[in-house]
Amino acid sequence: MKKYHMNRSDREIEDKLELKRIVRNGKFVVISMCSDNSPYVVTMNYGYDDRKNALYFHAAFKGLKMDIIKQNSNVCATVIEDLGYKPGECDHGYRSVVFWGKMSVIDDLEEKKYGLNILLNHLEEQPDEVKKKLLKEDSRYEKMQMAILRLDMEEMTGKEGA
Repeated sequence: MKKYHMNRSDREIEDKLELKRIVRNGKFVVISMCSDNSPYVVTMNYGYDDRKNALYFHAAFKGLKMDIIKQNSNVCATVIEDLGYKPGECDHGYRSVVFWGKMSVIDDLEEKKYGLNILLNHLEEQPDEVKKKLLKEDSRYEKMQMAILRLDMEEMTGKEGA
């Protein structure tokens, strides 16, 4: 994608560590996809893997999202840190990260386990309890009726307001 300059450069977040902190602290990401010149957007929860600079998701094996990913793995997504509306000022505080990357469906059992572990550690207050309940043995990954997806983030920009 062609790189554009930010119109309000005074609001740009340039520190890559700060961009990663916003992603690390978020819980939801809005992902945009396109197939046959038709846009689609979906909001998902995720697990952030700082080491791979990737997000992991769980999803159903079938559906529009999976069909689009198989046709076109290029996605654009955003994570927003909501700092709240400012009454009487018609303004809203926020910090956001927009990133571009490739989405893939994970087939390898070891990476499925790794990705789900990242996801649970990111979202759950007590991830070990959930892991004990849901993931007692490898065969559970096949029985779960869920796919594991990975979004490899290739480019990031950030912006903050009021």
